[in-house]
Amino acid sequence: MNTRATTNPQQHRVLLLYKSLLLILMASRIPSISSSLSRSLPLCYYLKKPPHSSLSFTPKLLRKSHPCPLWSSSFSLCLSLRNSSVSRRRFSTAVSTSPAMAGTDQENPLLKDFDFPPFDCVTADHVRPGVRALLKKVEDELVELESSLEPSWPKLVEPLEKLVDRLQVVWGAVNHLKAVKDTAELRTAIEEIQPEKVKFELKLGQSKPIYNAFKAIKESPDWDKLSEARKRIVESQIKEAVLNGVSLEDDKRDQFNKIEQELVKLSEKFGEHVLDATKKFEKVITEKKDIEGLPGTALGLGAQTAVSKGHENATAEDGPWVITLDAPSFMAVMQHAKNRTLRKEVYLAYITRASSGELDNTGIIDQILKLRLEKAKLLGYNNYAEVSMATKMATVAKAEELLEKIRVASWDAAVKDMEELKQFAKDQGASEADDLTHWDTTFWSERLRESKYEINEEELRPYFSLPKVMDGLFNLAKTLFGVTVESADGLAPVWNNDVRFYCVKDSSGSPIAYFYFDPYSRPSEKRGGAWMDEVVARSLVLSRDGASARLPVAHMVCNQMPPVGDKPSLMTFREVETVFHEFGHALQHMLTKQDEGLVAGIRGIEWDAVELPSQFMENWCYHRDTLMSIAKHYETGETLPEDIYSKLLAARTFRAGSQSLRQIKFASLDLELHTKYVPEGSESIYDVDQRVSQKTQVIPPLPEDRFLCGFSHIFAGGYAAGYYSYKWAEVLSADAFSAFEDAGLNDIKAVKETGQKFRETILALGGGKAPLDVFVDFRGREPSPEPLLRHNGLLAVSV
Repeated sequence: MNTRATTNPQQHRVLLLYKSLLLILMASRIPSISSSLSRSLPLCYYLKKPPHSSLSFTPKLLRKSHPCPLWSSSFSLCLSLRNSSVSRRRFSTAVSTSPAMAGTDQENPLLKDFDFPPFDCVTADHVRPGVRALLKKVEDELVELESSLEPSWPKLVEPLEKLVDRLQVVWGAVNHLKAVKDTAELRTAIEEIQPEKVKFELKLGQSKPIYNAFKAIKESPDWDKLSEARKRIVESQIKEAVLNGVSLEDDKRDQFNKIEQELVKLSEKFGEHVLDATKKFEKVITEKKDIEGLPGTALGLGAQTAVSKGHENATAEDGPWVITLDAPSFMAVMQHAKNRTLRKEVYLAYITRASSGELDNTGIIDQILKLRLEKAKLLGYNNYAEVSMATKMATVAKAEELLEKIRVASWDAAVKDMEELKQFAKDQGASEADDLTHWDTTFWSERLRESKYEINEEELRPYFSLPKVMDGLFNLAKTLFGVTVESADGLAPVWNNDVRFYCVKDSSGSPIAYFYFDPYSRPSEKRGGAWMDEVVARSLVLSRDGASARLPVAHMVCNQMPPVGDKPSLMTFREVETVFHEFGHALQHMLTKQDEGLVAGIRGIEWDAVELPSQFMENWCYHRDTLMSIAKHYETGETLPEDIYSKLLAARTFRAGSQSLRQIKFASLDLELHTKYVPEGSESIYDVDQRVSQKTQVIPPLPEDRFLCGFSHIFAGGYAAGYYSYKWAEVLSADAFSAFEDAGLNDIKAVKETGQKFRETILALGGGKAPLDVFVDFRGREPSPEPLLRHNGLLAVSV
């Protein structure tokens, strides 16, 4: 490792950080699992608890939503397009309808044979009878399986995969509808039937015959003959059974099961409270002077929202306008409203969502943390973070070390950011310059960025219309991975007219995957954020014709500003990055070549590696040819001017220290609550937030800050004691992109060759191989933190 002869103190600290990060990453290489079931943990982890599933169970087929990280004060954003025709190819997403099931409700769409879920006709009335009938069928199949088990692939794993898939597809469709088309009736139906579903999952996850059969496979003389993917499946099922309480005695198992049932209810309720609290806030503005500074797109959205709320004559020019806490509206106020009083009111409403009255999540958080700790103790762990890390690449200590190293490297830069912001506000004559606070920083940061780089985010919107962005994204996928994305609208039922459906084809023109895209915000029925999830996974066992694998299907969901009037959806650059991010997740699910359904696509990938392809795709937003292909003015067709591209590139590291520190705060708070926090102790959850913030926020949070009440990632999602994964995977994704930089981003032949290698490793292998080994297969070496530090503007020396 070479350095310049002399370095200043800051450069020296960065160099030390580089070396430390390298050591942390290398120390995370976990040896192969031994036969011991104590502390020797498998590399494989089958999709953590998502927002709408219940718990981990064997086989690990539960769904995983990939929400975007909390990039800003809000986290949402994402597409549409139409084009050529796609031939219909049947594949099995089917839920076979036996006579017994048909007799229960022959007209229930959840119980019919289908290629794609009948999203357009499922109602709350179908949920209870449909899921109940399905549970009866899979319970009978489980009894039959346990009575005839043999420790072999055809007699154990294949029937188990078929059994669980039926429930997963149907339950996944129901919960997806709750996320995108929520109603009180659907909530009630899910709340009523969910305990029965969880009871079955616990029974399956704690099945000793199945557990013993997997152990027998592991201990058999044929073990070494199994493929790497099959070994990871077996090892994972053994560990998952232990983490699901299979080894607990009867009384402790009963306690464990009660905890799991309650955790499911609490997480569900947490998410509902956040959605309802977000919907509840409405600020009607009638005077234009009160919203001075808001761009035309925000005014149009405010008027459009006002019309939907009964203000029939509302216009963008004359109002009235309705401000909400939905991301497009909230962020427009925070970034552009000159009215400081309005910014304060909206900000305070946002950070106190779901923290009072009947929607108060405080008690729910306390109970979730208490029960998670009890669960950990029952399983023999010191805290819940150890349970979470048991099946990740990192350990608690290594995750904390990574976060602290990055925190130290980011702190001085973040302090400098704030000093620069205050000075800029003072130079502009702002009365609040010496007392900048939370509802000021986003507004003045946007003004500083405009001044420093002569870039106005709102003025860029006309260059990023959704159809053009998607054209460019799909062309990039064709260049890198040799696949074609075509419109397939009408092939599959959808839940809203704005939803688009696409087919992904290989170079021969054959379909290899499908995906839905739901781009726009619908605050009255759709939860916030952006996420990708699976509908079905690739699987040879679940092939309809017995020869070719069932094709994977995904959905991408975003919450960006919808079209206003005759204009298409015009995106901010941040929204463009978010679409690329979610498409990265979808690509890993759709371009898998793994035929073992239990580790195909996004399944079975360690949680702290799962963000690699999504964050990798974001880098292409700054690639000149890619950006220029999507940045076309929606009216004139003019390409983004070259000088603006250069400024956009220069602004990439604008306030990088502050943005990094923000992510460190979320991750550190998550770990603190799941390691050291004592429920019902002397310190409240808000005390912990304040304490963590002293080291991770330049401006301390307000005493009334209740951000935790809206932290769905860790209380209603899959990121409990795992939010650090965004930073962990960022090291991997930046280094992966650097392979293309090394090959030459302007060398199209080299880019295509490197893209194919990325497809054949990172995207193709799924959870069938340890992620660090997959990375080495692609990169030819173990990961280096240097590209991440360089991309973030934190590396000023040659290393």
